[in-house]
Amino acid sequence: MPTGRRSSSRASSSRASSSRASSSRPGSSRPGSSRPGNSRTSASATSGVSTFKGQERALRADRLGTAGLLLSVLAAGAPLLAVAGVMPTAFAVTGVVGRPLLFVLVGAVLVLFSVGYAEMSRHVHNAGAFYAYIARGLGPTAGVGASLVALVSYSALQIGVYGIFGFHVSGLLAACFDTELAWWIPAFAAVVVIGALGSLKTGLNTKVLGVLLVVEVVLVLTFDVATVGDPAGGGLPLPAFHPDTLAGAGIGAALCFCVAAFTGFEQAPVYAEETSRPQIVVSRTMFLAVGSVAVFLALSSWAMTVAAGSSGLVGAAREDGPTLLFTLTEARLGTAFTDVLHVLFLTSVFAGLLSLHNVVARYAFALGRERLLPAAFGRANDSAAAPATGSLLQSVVSAAAVLAFALTDDKPAGDPTVPVLRLFTWTVNVGALGVTVLMAMACLAVIVFFVRRGAARSQAPRLVAAGLAGLALTGIAVWTVKDFDVLVGTGPGSLLSRLLPGIIGLALAGGTLYGLVLRFARPEVHARVGLGNEAFQLEKAAESEKAAEPERGSERAA
Repeated sequence: MPTGRRSSSRASSSRASSSRASSSRPGSSRPGSSRPGNSRTSASATSGVSTFKGQERALRADRLGTAGLLLSVLAAGAPLLAVAGVMPTAFAVTGVVGRPLLFVLVGAVLVLFSVGYAEMSRHVHNAGAFYAYIARGLGPTAGVGASLVALVSYSALQIGVYGIFGFHVSGLLAACFDTELAWWIPAFAAVVVIGALGSLKTGLNTKVLGVLLVVEVVLVLTFDVATVGDPAGGGLPLPAFHPDTLAGAGIGAALCFCVAAFTGFEQAPVYAEETSRPQIVVSRTMFLAVGSVAVFLALSSWAMTVAAGSSGLVGAAREDGPTLLFTLTEARLGTAFTDVLHVLFLTSVFAGLLSLHNVVARYAFALGRERLLPAAFGRANDSAAAPATGSLLQSVVSAAAVLAFALTDDKPAGDPTVPVLRLFTWTVNVGALGVTVLMAMACLAVIVFFVRRGAARSQAPRLVAAGLAGLALTGIAVWTVKDFDVLVGTGPGSLLSRLLPGIIGLALAGGTLYGLVLRFARPEVHARVGLGNEAFQLEKAAESEKAAEPERGSERAA
């Protein structure tokens, strides 16, 4: 019997009867399907994982392979956004020049994290990913708490990126067409377009993301090679990888920016229900993503150090802001290359917005399917089997956030630094802190999940890796909260530096409290948290058994 069914049968006696009814069904048939002898179901049963797709509460399966999934998760990190947006802002805000070394160190931690996380993905297939894993390991109440943290974190990440998108579009229009346009107008337009694309097939989105991703990576690598061939001061600054460069008060803030730049690789399990072979494709994608991102970011941040010089990098970042990369490329590769890079930077940001939007929509879908959100969120649209209601929710939230920051821009012509120094920096790092907390919780959930199933000895290396990663990620989260005043540009102990990270703490506390309420008020909902389609399968089995009772009673009477 699958693991999820054992958990549900322990939850209540009614669920136990449903599980027995479900187990009595032949393994070759699926509820809601008229096709007997389906080989995919048999394969799932053999692996011990139920991947049943139940009518409108399922996303369309088999439409993503390794290549498609890898492009989706890499595009969420938007490589050019990380290099041209995150890195200059991080250098300017934190003053830490040892970012190449930080990317190597954080990459190593995330590889350790992926070892246990990937193994968990072989046993649990759920569009809720983080919260589903945490629910399976630490219990439904903790899972509900994690679900709210996930929604808030990924939503905050996407909202912040709208800020830098609006900033660069308005700047490009001013430079090329001498047209003044407030940053929030293109940001708001992007919300509308992204929302429309979010309701379409993932396959279409993947093709768009893939083309943009390949082009932007080629351009960034071109800059890296050109920079190494023409270093500032005539020498390569290898000390950028020295531990001494990590000294300073902003190390916690620098770590948070690093996590933000890596964000995307951990989203592979969100698409597990839509892949052809989730047991293989998801784990393979995660390792490919985190390894390639670590190398790419370390090399590119070092190239930026080479181009500006170790001693002048922070000053240049503070003077040029998010246009630093374009200033450096124009000096080495010319105006034409820089103009193309600037345009493709916008497409990179757009790709990141689209991918993050897809993830938030799928989290909302998973929560609606399990009744943690209204049931409408748990239904896919008929035409594309995409989570249209979750997509609409995220569009509304994003539009409201952009509008709020636009209204607080009290400059006569609009302060162009608002979307970067406030909307981008504040919300992206709130989101990165939330993702760090989720990863730390997931590490503990992985350990508990396998220990409870008597697999501690066979999974020992993976559990050790998960434990080490969990400790490191907890340290990063604590350090980030400690240095949040650096991120928001205020003094130590300021109200804002406590309120922003407090959003994640409030989401975790509020979600956990909601989970406790569900445990006593709606135990049937609490019991199926994290089960996804397995819970739907049990519901249908229970309904079938209930419907058959009168008929069996008539037969006995006869």
